[in-house]
Order: sequence, then structure tokens, then C-alpha cells
Amino acid sequence: MDELRALWTARSVAVVGASTRPGTPGRRSVEFLRRYGYTGRVIPVHPSAAEIGGLPAYRSVTAAGGAELALILVPVPAVAGAVDDCAAAGVRVAIIGTSGFAETGPEGRAAQEDLVARARAAGMRLVGPNCIGAAAFHTGLVASFSPLFSADPDPAAPPPGGIGFASASGALGFGTVSLALQRGMGLFAAVTTGNEADVTTVEVLTALAGEPECGALLGYVESLTDGDALRRLAAAGPPTALLVAGRSAAGARAAASHTGVLATPDRVVDGALRQLGIVRVSDVDELLDVGDAFALCAGRPPQGRRVAIVTTSGGSGILAADAVAACGLTLAALAPSTVDALKEIVPAYGSVANPVDVTASVLADRTLVARTLSAVAADPGVDLLVVCFCVLTGEDVDAVVAALGEVGRTSGKPVLVARTGADGLAPGAAAALRTAGIPSYPTPARAVRAAAALLVPGTNSREFVVMEPAITTNSPQFVPDEGGERELKEWLGAAGIEVPRGRVVSSPTGAVEAVRSVGGRAVAKVVVPGLVHKAAVGGVVLGVTPETAADAYHRLSAIDGATGVLVEEQLSGGVELLVGVAPSPLGPVLTVGAGGTLTEVIDDAATRLLPVTEADLRSAVAETRVSRLLPDAAVDALVRLVLALPPVDGALDLNPVLVGADRAVVLDAALVRAG
Repeated sequence: MDELRALWTARSVAVVGASTRPGTPGRRSVEFLRRYGYTGRVIPVHPSAAEIGGLPAYRSVTAAGGAELALILVPVPAVAGAVDDCAAAGVRVAIIGTSGFAETGPEGRAAQEDLVARARAAGMRLVGPNCIGAAAFHTGLVASFSPLFSADPDPAAPPPGGIGFASASGALGFGTVSLALQRGMGLFAAVTTGNEADVTTVEVLTALAGEPECGALLGYVESLTDGDALRRLAAAGPPTALLVAGRSAAGARAAASHTGVLATPDRVVDGALRQLGIVRVSDVDELLDVGDAFALCAGRPPQGRRVAIVTTSGGSGILAADAVAACGLTLAALAPSTVDALKEIVPAYGSVANPVDVTASVLADRTLVARTLSAVAADPGVDLLVVCFCVLTGEDVDAVVAALGEVGRTSGKPVLVARTGADGLAPGAAAALRTAGIPSYPTPARAVRAAAALLVPGTNSREFVVMEPAITTNSPQFVPDEGGERELKEWLGAAGIEVPRGRVVSSPTGAVEAVRSVGGRAVAKVVVPGLVHKAAVGGVVLGVTPETAADAYHRLSAIDGATGVLVEEQLSGGVELLVGVAPSPLGPVLTVGAGGTLTEVIDDAATRLLPVTEADLRSAVAETRVSRLLPDAAVDALVRLVLALPPVDGALDLNPVLVGADRAVVLDAALVRAG
């Protein structure tokens, strides 16, 4: 991972494919390094030119004596040779900007894999191909040909900051960078990873996390396939937000089971990011909104979810309150002493309840906001403040900014602002708020969503990564065959998991005896090797008694492929849940949620990467709507069941699991082997 630091710390950069023609990527890249103040050695590499852009040019990186970082911009047929040259010259990281590899099909993918093999043999890392490079804002190391850097540096541009950014997409990545700079956000470095033949966005972000100056991480990713890498990123330190593309893709089903249906790639990503304390956002604006909150509220972590809203507009207060509920936060209940203090400040036609509405009277008394904010921020029942303004101009803005900055400094609590109004009404307001350390947003909902991101586990503390021991499982004595439900249940029972009494019978007489042996009321199921969903073929009969057992046996044994009938005691009196384990692109996952015949219709489930801790499991259960039906003892029973699960090679589907009082019983089970 340390070698990736060359992307922002390299003291020498080779541009392989540097050009004598103005406006070409190979010429721009040389010019950008000089234009943005890079003080390291710039090495143009060209087959015949003696100099490029006033710098001596070389026929190869090896001829130049080597470089720490290389930007390769040669045509596809020449890329392999350029990679070999960089490897021989001791380059630590080579960025391949050239397109025409895996994105073009099997032949291009094979050529891309060959590049990675060449680089790995020499211990060199590859970024790309098909990317637009990287930029380090502290050092001016612009190893990129993005048009973003075509203009001369803006003297009014924001100074370098502590936000690290990485993106799988080059154009979208540097477009996002341009929007961040337009906002005035201070960036540490930005890296685009393209096809990610070797280095991934997650790896870059993890490496950026090791820089002391980098206090927040933002990323755009198009695929997440390495659960361990994601865990390393979560453990790295800075708060992190990811924009993950492809939410609407149906994805491959893990198996022909309820668990496989519910463990779709996007659901797995969502559950994994929740589990690891990484914020997931839905668009570029939200990514930058969250980044602003991370950067400007650093050092003032919220201690809880209780939000106080202060507003000059009743409408803004209502919208903010709606957003608080939608984001899973709570409106703070102000202490009686706070309410009494506010009654002395807020006009009678305002509101001293939360949201606190000071009304437009701030126009007549500029001290009103400061006094109100001070009283609210001092309330011990308030964890963070969202302050909403509309159409403030001139000196009114100055007074508001001063009050907000003072409260932010003295209270130690995050303060976020919704400033709804055209920029032209107060052109300097956003910059003044940023200087005061207050993130501002155009609408109440965006301010509240950014505030909620500060409450995601891990954005202020990494203690959650120091996990209690992960769930351990017993080594199985055997792996049961597909479709062998009773055999599968006996295997689970041997691991300490409760299953109904029962047995497989092969005659009507055997069915009658089996019903009597389990208490006189049973469920009968057809046994068909490989059949997962028995109800779909009419293969389940409920309420079987000794008198009806023979008839049930005849009905079930007539089903195509039947090799017997499973008779089990029929249990009731609890909540039907689903517990499943399935493979996923990120690794094996656990799914818990509403079970029974309506599992997929209700779609109430939560997913976590394996292994999980008990805390992970309890948080997953709490995410489901069905958890509201479970008393504490029932949750404890469910936890015990999952703790006892043996490992499986494939997808294990326990549905339903009857949970009630202090027991959890697996009523139905299926196993679909991997592959």
C-alpha cells in the first residue's frame, strides 16, 4: 500500500508519450506539472524529441535514470513496452491513461491482464488503464491530462485541504473535483482508477487514509468485489463516504432460494457499508455535501442523534423536521430552562418549541440569532444544530455568520446551515460560512442528510473495528445433499440448533405412526432431491392428524420425483423469520428478515458480511420492520441460533424460523451448493 503514496508524493514523474504538439494529452500533462508548481523532476519521454516544453526529453524512462511515478499515454500497441521500461527503471506506480483494453472485450481484457502480470513481476503497481490520472493539491503533482487543469491556476482557488478523493471514472471524477473546488472545498489529492486492472478505488482511499493531512475520504466506485479490502478501508481512520453506481442492476442471484433473491449485489453493498460505518450516498451533490460536513465539523463529533432546528422561516423548520424523521434522527426535547430562556428572546409570534422559529425579526435585531443559538447550543439534550435561513442579505449575513462561528467554536457541537436563496443575494455568504467552519447547503433536507452522515458509526470513531470475536462455527461432520431437508436439519441439530421432531417415511402406515410420535398434529412434506421450494408444487400439507396421515402420504408421494414424505411436528405461536447464508461478490453474507411465504413480497431483510459480530447481528435485526414484533428474549434466541450456524459451501436458506418467547426453531431448511 505504501507504494501508492507515489501518486501524491513522488519527487520525479515521467510522462511516457510526451508530445511536441500543443493541445495533446502528452503535451498537456507536461505543461500541467509545471503550471501548478510541481517542484520535482519532470521527465518527458519521446522516441526522438530532444526537448519538450523547455525540458530535456528522453527515449525511455530507463535512459532518464528512472522515476518514482510514470504517466503512460502511448497507443495501445506500445503500452506493454512502456510498462516493461517503467518496471526496469524502478518506477513505483505507473498510471496508464490509454484506452482500448478490457472495456473493448475479451482480447482487450487479455492484453490488460498481461500488463498487470508484467508489472507485478517487477513489484510495480498499475493505475488504470483507461483513466485520466491523478492530482495532488498540496504539491502540484498533476499527473493528468484532464481539461480541468487547462486554465492557469486561479489565485482565488481554495487552498489545499484534507479531503482525499478517488474515482473509478476519470471524466466524472475530475468533474466532481471541479464542483468541489467551485464550492471552496480543500482537497488533498484526487485519483482516477479507470478499469482497475490492478489498483482499485478502495485501495487508493485506504492509502490516502494513512496521510496525516487527509481527514476525510470520498469515492465513486462502480463495483465492490473485495470484502476484506472494504474492511481495511473502514478500519483505516478517516470518515468515508462512497457513491456506488449500479443500484438498479438486478444482479446475479446467489442461489435458487429466498436468501439468494434477497442477497442481491446492491443489498449486500448497502448492508456491508452500514456494517462497516461507511456512508453511502446517492449522487455527486450528496457526496460533496457529506464531504463538507466531514471536513468542516471535524473535531466536533455529535454525541447522539438529537437535533435542534433554529429557523427564520416556519416552512424551512417544517421541512427540516421532516428530514430529521426521514434520516432516522430525532428532534431534541428542549429542557424547560432552555424554553424559559428562549421565551425571553424569541418574539411572541415565533416559536420556542423545536423547531425554534425566530421569524424575520432578525432583520430588526441582529443579536437575536446569536442569543437564540447560544441558548439552544447550551442545552445538554441537544447533540447537533441545523440552522435554516431564507433570503438574508448584506450586513444581516455578517451578523449571522459571526453568531454561527461563535457557537461552533464554543459549544463543541456540529452546526450545519441551510441557506435557501439565490447566491446573488449574499455572494460572500458561502465563503464566509466556510471560513467560520460551518458547512452550508441550499435546502433544509440536504443539511439534515449531511448531519445524519456524521452519525454513521465510524465517521467519528473507529472503535467499532476493534471487534468482539466474530461468530465462530463448529466444523461440520459432513455436508448434506441438496434437497435433503431432514438430513440437513439433523446436521443443524447436531450444531445445537433447535429443529422440529420428525422423520422421513415411505408408506401410509409409517406416516400414521410418525404423526402419532410427534404429538398427533404434524406437517407433511414431499421429499424430492434437488427441490428447494416444496410449496410451489403442492408439496406441503399442514394440520395432518393420524386420521388424515395416509391420505396426505398418497397425495405427496404422487408428485413427480418423490422419494418419500417428511413428517414433522407442527409448531405455532411465534414470528416467522428468515435466516440465510449466501455467496456474494463481496464474500459470504448473512441475511435476516421477515420469513414465511411472503418473504419476497414483503422484502423486509437486512444483510451483513460474514464473519459478523453479535453487535453486527443485533443491528441487522433492528433494521427490519419485523423486529418490532420481537421481544428481547426472542431476539436473544435468534442470536443464539445464528451463533451456532455451521459453515456451508453454498447458500443455506432457513425459512421459516419460528421465533417466539425464548426459542428459535428451524421449520424449513434448504441448501444449494456453490456452483
